Amino acid sequence: MLLERVDPSLAEFDRLTQRVFGATQSAGLPMDVIRRGDELIICLDVPGAAVDKIGLTLENQLLTVTAERRPHYGEADHVLAQERFEGTVSRRVRVPDWVDADNVTAEYADGVLTVHLPLADKAKPRQIQVTVGPNSQQIEA
Repeated sequence: MLLERVDPSLAEFDRLTQRVFGATQSAGLPMDVIRRGDELIICLDVPGAAVDKIGLTLENQLLTVTAERRPHYGEADHVLAQERFEGTVSRRVRVPDWVDADNVTAEYADGVLTVHLPLADKAKPRQIQVTVGPNSQQIEA
């Protein structure tokens, strides 16, 4: 998924394509993405995973989140139904090139991983001063 504004019908097409072609790895890590000031914030649901079992990497504009969760059943337990996620799950998200990769931070609380992707200084709006060129002539009215 590319984090850029797109036509909602294209976003739906992307979601359906991932489902049809088996890219269901994101199903275990639903996310929200918001822009707040000079940063993108990605919130991913990772319930039941220990913080030391969550991995986060950013390489070549590709953010990868992995999480592992194992059940805590005893040897004498007989599982009759198991619908909750077990094992390792991952999600990859392409981030814009204006993200400052050196200052990405993340925190984990209440089963939610929150990733802060700040805007790089070079991408921030800046005022450019316009000067008079050396060969310009003033026009008098």
